[in-house]
Amino acid sequence: MSSAPAAASAAASGAPTAAARPDAGAEAPADAPAFTLCVGTAGTSVWFSRDLGETWDRPYSESGLYLESRVWALATHTARPGEVLAGTDSGVYRWQEAERRWTHLPSPFDADCTWALARHPRDPAVIVAGTHPAALWRTDDDGASWRRLEVALAERCIFVGRPRVTQVLFDPTDAETLWAGVEIDAVHRSRDGGATWQRLDQGLLSGDIHGLAVVRNGATTVFATTNKGLHRSDDGGETWRFQALDSPWQYTRTIVARADGDDTLFLTNGNGPPGSTGRLLRSLDHGNTWHDVGLPGTLNSTPWCVASHPAAPTIVFTVTNLGQLFRSLDGGTTWTKLAREFGEVRSLALLPQASMAGA
Repeated sequence: MSSAPAAASAAASGAPTAAARPDAGAEAPADAPAFTLCVGTAGTSVWFSRDLGETWDRPYSESGLYLESRVWALATHTARPGEVLAGTDSGVYRWQEAERRWTHLPSPFDADCTWALARHPRDPAVIVAGTHPAALWRTDDDGASWRRLEVALAERCIFVGRPRVTQVLFDPTDAETLWAGVEIDAVHRSRDGGATWQRLDQGLLSGDIHGLAVVRNGATTVFATTNKGLHRSDDGGETWRFQALDSPWQYTRTIVARADGDDTLFLTNGNGPPGSTGRLLRSLDHGNTWHDVGLPGTLNSTPWCVASHPAAPTIVFTVTNLGQLFRSLDGGTTWTKLAREFGEVRSLALLPQASMAGA
């Protein structure tokens, strides 16, 4: 077998005709860089598309990551175009698009599953990882060394056995403030870069935290998604209140701002994990009100992830837990279902292939 990174081509077949596609005739912005779309799966590693989701390939194991890895998290950074980090069932890996190779970043938690990754907004060498079993780790030297952060997280849970960190965030206003969501152990906040932590659960209907978002609109609002619905805090996480959705279901998973700011937010909503149907909701007023974007066709499960990038924020992707992929070229107003479907999907990322100087 060749040692050069090989790829199993997976060209999409049976694509809708142009007339049937909601974005027929639509194009990515003329000044947008060439993008690579990355889909992290639970059992078939990471798939890549370099034409906005029309065709796909998956590097073989000789590229550095086992072909049947479970990939729970993907993380990019605007200062590192062409690079994505993957949190897997065997530690953290770095993909370099120019080389088409994965490099393992050895860590003390390689034997655990890395469920969450966050990169410092101004320094891509600073990375925080969250694992299953629940623990938090930090590197300040791009993964050369890691230290475990001192935070008291639940060790057992009646529902999931051993809790896991589902999301880590650097606060966009103050990067010394870190947020971590734990399934099932509420929200945790550090104001000193991870040295000390506080558990925040007052007002939460459930400690089953799926996703977090910090939204700025003059004041700051923190959102948390749970199995029992969307919650918001207007006092830095000290207290929470349930925000009911006009939806048949209150189960929520991902909440994320579109990459051009906090005015537009996306929220994934469905009837459970993996569920059998769901909706992608959008807010145009910092999360105060929500409406269904109307993903086309019949959904096979709850929408799970959303991805956009500041280099071209009107290009947005979402994917269901069981692998249906959708694309918008107008910032989330209209959507096309893409032909390619995956198995179970856990992460999604969009990265430019070329330099983003000045972006």
